[in-house]
This record gives sequence, structure tokens and C-alpha cells, in this order.
Amino acid sequence: MLALKLSIRKMKEVESLMKRIFEVDPWKVTSHDLNPEDKRLQESMTSLGNEYMGMRGMFEEVYSGDTHQGIYVGGVWFPDKTRVGWWKNGYPLYFGKAINALNYVKADIYVDGNQVDLAKNDVTDFEVSLDMKNGVLNRTFTVFGVTFKITRLVSAAVKELADIHYELSSADGQTHTIRFDASIDADVVNEDSNYDEKFWQVLDAGNETNSSFIATQTIENPFGVPQFTVVARQSFVGGEKHGANRSEKEVTDNFDIEVPAKGSVSFEKRVIVTTSRDYDSLAQVIKAGETLTADLAAQKYDDIYTAHAQEWANRWEKADVKIEGDDAAQQGIRFNLFQLFSTYYGNDPRLNIGPKGFTGEKYGGATYWDTEAFAIPVYLGVADPSVTRSLLQYRFDQLDGAFHNAKEQGLKGALYPMVTFDGIESHNEWEITFEEIHRNSTIAYAIYNYTNITGDHSWLDGDGAQVLYNIARFWADRVHYSARNDKYMIHGVTGPNEYENNVNNNFYTNWMAKWVLQYSLEHYGEINADEKAKLALTDEELAKWQEIVDKMYLPEADVETKTGKKHIFVQHDTFLDKDLTPIADMPQDIRPINQHWSWDRILRSPYIKQADTLQAMFYFPDAFTEEEKRNNFEFYEPFTVHESSLSPSVHSILAADLRMEDKAVELYERAARLDLDNYNNDTSDGLHITAMTGSWLAIVQGFAGMRVRDGKLYLKPFLPKKWTKYAFRLVFRGHVLEVSVDGQGAHVDLISGEPLVINLSGQDVELTK
Repeated sequence: MLALKLSIRKMKEVESLMKRIFEVDPWKVTSHDLNPEDKRLQESMTSLGNEYMGMRGMFEEVYSGDTHQGIYVGGVWFPDKTRVGWWKNGYPLYFGKAINALNYVKADIYVDGNQVDLAKNDVTDFEVSLDMKNGVLNRTFTVFGVTFKITRLVSAAVKELADIHYELSSADGQTHTIRFDASIDADVVNEDSNYDEKFWQVLDAGNETNSSFIATQTIENPFGVPQFTVVARQSFVGGEKHGANRSEKEVTDNFDIEVPAKGSVSFEKRVIVTTSRDYDSLAQVIKAGETLTADLAAQKYDDIYTAHAQEWANRWEKADVKIEGDDAAQQGIRFNLFQLFSTYYGNDPRLNIGPKGFTGEKYGGATYWDTEAFAIPVYLGVADPSVTRSLLQYRFDQLDGAFHNAKEQGLKGALYPMVTFDGIESHNEWEITFEEIHRNSTIAYAIYNYTNITGDHSWLDGDGAQVLYNIARFWADRVHYSARNDKYMIHGVTGPNEYENNVNNNFYTNWMAKWVLQYSLEHYGEINADEKAKLALTDEELAKWQEIVDKMYLPEADVETKTGKKHIFVQHDTFLDKDLTPIADMPQDIRPINQHWSWDRILRSPYIKQADTLQAMFYFPDAFTEEEKRNNFEFYEPFTVHESSLSPSVHSILAADLRMEDKAVELYERAARLDLDNYNNDTSDGLHITAMTGSWLAIVQGFAGMRVRDGKLYLKPFLPKKWTKYAFRLVFRGHVLEVSVDGQGAHVDLISGEPLVINLSGQDVELTK
């Protein structure tokens, strides 16, 4: 009876945190409601991208209600001046952010002289639907007697191309005249800017026979960050052009479209976006757009659509996860993979993965430690290893910035930034900039992860050595020796749990620093002579590193719990002195606590934003005993509020490792549908792109138990109770495997590659084609 009450309570808690505005469908995200209160949420959920550029799902036509129009171009950013009330030495001078680019989908549309504005019009037959299989956004509505069917895509086949296709038909059996004023607008603003500035200046613009263009450049900055040039050119298929005009920051082409009483008529707007990231001069950027527009002119819309859809079919062929028996779970994993691949697919090694991707401005669109912690493990499983090499190389290319960051704190070695575009730290909160230094260890973990899974040591032995050993140098300088305890300690840090700042001896930070030094010592003999010469490590340094490894302080204690005494690793020195009331015993109307409590109250509470002590066990499950993992999971999870999007998947994987299957599935469902169900009440300002990796990790590393030990692949799958089957493909050391799990057990097929021996559910199995 008690178990039933707890289950009902848990269901009510989950339901109270959810907000589902889209229908459940395995391949689509669809709504038939035009609810102004949910407009921003709808825009986030229907975002599109192709790594090169992307946009929120705002309407093309005027919408006078609340909306967040956002179009972003990969690698194009601006160093917004740091704005703080009390300056501290070491603060970054600027906060980098991906800025809102030209609004190239803008349109003023009139039906028989009446302006289309769905915030004001009487609208019927409304539908908005993200087609994840084909990578397009479809929208349908009827207004003033005309039915609009709009298909938008950001091409996966031609990176510079965005296409908006209109199919118009009469809903009342009458003919109608559509006036269509298609624009590119450079007078855009960022909602997230420190000084309410506009970041674009117009360099050139022009109206031509069947196209218009506008060339813009980011305004000057005092920090030496390059200015970016972005040129957008629009061209059209269909309609009758009757004029064109331009203003200081906008170009427009004017069309009339006759809608017949029967049948339909189509109209298409194509946009080509080129930037100074790929060309040396303004003239070259403009000419490139001109040439691409001309090249596409011979193609029909169906050709453009088919090429784009085929590229998405290729991606799904490699990476789709199929779930039978639970459409909500199926929709969740596909939505997450779709948005992840829309943000980054490894085609441009200069780019990385922003936590919001192309879906919003929060977090500035910059690179965080999320990439190494959560994204790299996914790309190692679904893509060629070269994609991960590019992400690792991104950090090597920014090593000078990491040296600068450490120097700003008066320390040796390399400190990788929490937030960056160019390697220089550009986060302006002291508890992050100065204290959340655990991120440094995750860069080293990514090198280990790549090397362990692929078996390729060449990057570690070459450029990777400069990254790894300079991170180790940082840790050797950041620790201090406690003579009283004869231990090395790390004080004044923020661990992964950002609901605690300025703590001493955060277990995870200390454990990872020790691991970095130990891993560096173990591999020092393997790196090549040229890299050793560059590092110029002395015997005294290496001996000091070993001493720190041997004497690193790791807090631990025995604690009393409802199920008896447990020995745990203590999150930091004073964690056990808090009021340790589990979150389940608190009123549920305080959730999320970051939207209800003062920051002071959060910092004093025992509540954990995301895995902290448990993060080390997620990275290195084989480094801890089952008893250690269980004791720590059962102690810390009841205090975890999962208000970081990165949290549910880590806990799901650990729960699966401990065969706490119901808990693993519960947390997977939260990870998979975090944005689809708006669990943390913050999806309206953009999706949680890097956290979307978590649903794949929860299935592959959690439910399927994937591990790589001594070069061998291990799988230990189980089937969630609500599912009848799941299957996924896995890239491993030149092989492609297909893993399927159903009620009869697990089966692995070798899709490509030479015969391979893996360990499946405790037994060695040889795979052949």
C-alpha cells in the first residue's frame, strides 16, 4: 500500500512539472492550437538548423502578439561588454554571444487587402508540425477565405540555403488576390544584450530583377574580435513581381499572387546566406551568394526538397533509435537527435555546440563543457571518429586562450573556459568564471574517452598532449598543501552542482584533478619526443604530480539513512551540516526552486541542481565498486531537483548500472522529453541542445549497458517494462553494429566491418556478417 501511495505521489509530482502542448507522434511534433501564451514555447520546439545556420519557429508573416524572432549563423558572434556591479580582477572583459542575424523570412502578406496577422485574425484549420523524418517545418491555416500551406527548410544539402514554399488555395470557392511583400530585415535586436545595442551595420544592398540582397557587418568592438560580414540574398519562384524597394536596413520585393477558385497556386522564396567566415572580402561574399542563387535557379522546388530530405534519410539510417510500445519515448529520442544534428554534424571543424544551438539566445550560443561531457560520447557512437577529432582539435586550437585564462587567475598551465567562442573565458559571473574549474578536467576526460573507445592514441600522443599536460599543470598549481592533514586540497570552488558556490574540497573536483594527474603520469612515456620537448616537463614536476595523486584529500563519511548506515563520498566539506530534508518531503509548489526561492536560500539548501559527486561515477563507472555507487546514488538522488537539463540522463545511466530499472526509465523519460514536456519551465527561451544527448546516452550506456574495457565492447541490455522492443546502431572501431533488445533478449548484428568479438550479457560473442 505504501509503495502504491509513493507511486501515485511520484506521478503527481511529474505531472505537475510537465507542460505538453504538442501531440505524441513517432516522427512529428504537431499542434492544432494557436495559443498566444505558448507562442514562444512553440517557436522553440519547431526550430530548424543545418549547423551552418538556423532559426526559431516564428511565423514568416507579421505576428503582433508576443514572439521571439531569432535567426542565427554558426560561428558569427559579438563580444558584448561585461556588465557587473562590482568589478573583480580576472573578470572577462566581454561576454561572447551568438547574435540575432538578418531576418530573411520576413513577409507582409495581405489577402484582398486584409493583412494576415494570426494574433488578430479569425483563424481556422491551424496546424504547425515539425517533420523530423524529412527535416521540415509545415504550417497550415485558413484566413480570409484562403488556405495557406507553408513548408520551411534549412537545407542539409546546400548549407547556405533556406527555402520557404507556399501553397495557396481558396477555402470558400472564390478567387482571391494575395499581396506578398518579401523582405530581408537587418534592423534586428538581441533580447539578450548587456547594453540594449544593435549589433549590425549595413554595408551594401540592392534590388535586382528577381532578387534582392543586403550585406551587413557586425559593429566595431574594442576587444580585437574580428567583425563578421553576413550577406543574405532572396530570390523567388512564382507570383507576379510588381515592385521592389529598400530602406536603410531592409530590402523588399513585392508580388501579387492570384488564388483560383479551384485548385492551388504555389510561391517560393529562396534565401542564400554567405559570410566572411568562408570568404576574404565583401565582394567575394556578395559574389558567392550571387553564384549560388544562379546555380539553384535551374532547380525545381521538388529537387531542393528531395536533396534535403535524402540527407536527413542518410543521417537517420546511421543514427535512428527505434522504440516499440511507447510512442512518447520514441518521439522524445528522435526529437533530441533531430535538434542535435540540426545544430552540429561535424562538417565544420571551426564550430562547436552551443547549449541552445540555433533555438534561442540564452547562454550566448557559446561552447561549454557540455560538449566534452555529453556530446562527444554520442558522436563517438553515431558518426565517424573524425567528427570527434574535430571537437578535440577545437580545444587544441584554443590552447592559447586557455593559457590566458589560467594566467588571469595567477596560475600555471591551461584553464579551459566555461563559456567561449575563441578560447578566452567570456562568462561574467564570479562563481562560474573563477570557481567552476572542474570543467578543465572534462576536457581531459574527452581525450581519454576518445582514446579508449576508438583505440586511436595518435591525438593523445600529438596535439592532445599539449592539452592534457597543460591541464595537469594547472591542477598541480591550483591545489594547496594542508600541513595539518598532510593532504592536498582544493578550496573555493563551485562543483557541477551550481546550487552551491565557494565550497571547499568538492569531491568531484578533487577526484577529477587527481585523475587528470594520474592519467597524465601513466601516459607520459607514450607521447612523442617533439611533444615532450615542447612541454619541457621536469622530473621535479612529475614527482610533485605523483605526490599530489598520493595525498589528494577526498572527503568521505558514514551517514545514517532510512535504510541504515551508508559510507559515502561527501559532496564537499560542509554538505552534511545542512538541513538534509529530501526534496520529496517539501511542498511541490516550490519547484523549480530556482524560480521560487532566493539565491541565498538555494545556496543554504541541500538541493542539488545536477549530478555532482555522482558525475565521477558517470564518467568512470568501473572506478567505483557497486556498493560505492549504490550508497552514493541512494543518498544524493533524493536531494537532486534535476533543474539542470544535464541531470536526468546521468542519474538514469547510474540507476541502470545498479539495475534500478524503474528509476532508470523514469529519469530517461524526463531526459527524453525535457523540452517536449517543458519540465523545467524554461523551454520558451530555447531548447537544451547539449542535454539532448542524454536520451541517447541513457538508452545506449544505460539500458544497453555499453562499456569499453581493454579495447573490447561490452553490452548488458535490459528492456523497459513499457517497451516491447528497442534497437539502435553503433559505430565501434571501424565496425557498424545494430543492437536490438526485445522480450526474448538482446541480439547484435554486424552491419559492416571485419568479424568482431564483443561481450554480450556476460558472454563473449563473435559477430560476423
